[in-house]
Formats: sequence, C-alpha cells, structure tokens
Amino acid sequence: MNITELFSLEGRIALVTGGSRGIGKMIVEGFLAAGCAKVYITARKVDEINATIEEFGDKVIGLPGDLSNMEGIQRLADQIAEREDHLDILVNNAGAAWGQPFAEFSEAGWDRTMDLNVKTPFFLTQKLHGLLKAAASADRPAKVINISSIDGQRINPWLTYPYQASKAAVIHLTRRLAAELVPDNIIVTSIAPGAFPSAMNRAARDHEDAAATGIPAKRVGNAEDMAAGAIYLASRAGDYVIGDTLTIDGGVVNAHLPSHFAQP
Repeated sequence: MNITELFSLEGRIALVTGGSRGIGKMIVEGFLAAGCAKVYITARKVDEINATIEEFGDKVIGLPGDLSNMEGIQRLADQIAEREDHLDILVNNAGAAWGQPFAEFSEAGWDRTMDLNVKTPFFLTQKLHGLLKAAASADRPAKVINISSIDGQRINPWLTYPYQASKAAVIHLTRRLAAELVPDNIIVTSIAPGAFPSAMNRAARDHEDAAATGIPAKRVGNAEDMAAGAIYLASRAGDYVIGDTLTIDGGVVNAHLPSHFAQP
C-alpha cells in the first residue's frame, strides 16, 4: 500500500464552483497540493478570480459567471467542454444565504438561495455528466462533491430558513445522485462544513475566539481541515465512500453536549 498514491490527485482535472474564496478556495489549494493538473474555478467577481489565480498560479483557470440560472449553468458546462474532453472532479460549492425575520421573508431571497444551493448542483452535474463519465473507470472513478452544511443536519438560531432547508436538501440529493451515477463509475458525496472563516460565515472570520466557544474542538476550521476532507473524498482513499456526507465541524453535530449535561 502506497500512502502517497492513496491520497494523490496527480494529473486530474477539477472544477470548483465558488472557488475564488472561502471554503472553495481552501479546496482549490488542497487539490493543487495533491497534484491536480488543472483546477477550474468560477465565481461572479472577476477580481476575486484573478486574485486567486495570481496567488496559486497558472494551474488555476478562471471562468467568471453566474450559476444561479440555467443560462449560466449551461454556459459554464459549454466552456469546460470546449477546453476538456473529460472532467475528473466536480465540486459543487457555489452557494448563497439569506436571512430575514419570518414575517418579512421575501420570495426573492427564498428563490435565490434554493436555486443556487439545490437547483444549481443538480443541473450542473447533469450538464457535465458526459465529461465526468468520460473520465470515469472502475479503477479510477470520477468524483462529485457537494458542499452541504451542518445547518442541514441540525437547526441553528439564525433566520436563514431557505439556507437551512436547502442544505438538508443537498444532503439527500447527494444520496439520490450517488445511486443514479455509481453505475457510471461516478461517485457522489458531500461535505458538511461547520465554522470556517469566510464571507458567508463572518462570525468565524471576524470573531474567531467567540465562535470557537461553542465548538467542542475549541477552534474554528482552517484550510488544512477542509482540504484534507476534500482530498480524501476526491482521491483513491475515498473511492468506497458513496452517497455519504463527511461532517467537518470540530464536533458540533456529533460531539456537542447541551449545557445542562456539561461537567462542572
């Protein structure tokens, strides 16, 4: 058994949506360190894409666009198909959150969150199915990794109703897509992150010490934590993990004791 080969992504081609910042950028960094030949990233803001390319080098290729609608999804799939005849790894990371009081919650906020968080991963996977299938074999399956959230595994106090519902949907959609695509040697899994510093989790980014107090590990997640989980699922090491969700949260979901059970 060769441990280096077990976790290697040598020569593979990946697409990470929302890969210019936050959790997506952490995954991009990990994939490059593990040997990916190319990592395509997409985001709406060109300046953020350019900054990520400048930081990581020419193995990162930026494709700006808006994936919240079918036109943008199809355009991205077409752009990848123009450049590549196969795709080894797809990471559906692009997402949105929207918070408003219950009585005031807007349809626009609901629709944008549900569309980008649930509709986009499904249809982007559908549009890229041919390229994923072209890369896949029994010995080296292609991988689809959906980014869900611990907010899809348990409720939180924030007024982000569609975000929490959408992330629960992603976890179940992962199972259904896994069943659909495993005959094609395409393995679908998801990662449920906890508190990682990002624009979507400003508490972990701007108030790290306070955020850490509610985490059994007593710290927020970092780039190595996220990269390690993504590399595991994308590499040979994760080939027998199918349809499951890997929770990377420092113990919030599975090792958090309610305060009335805490030891004195």
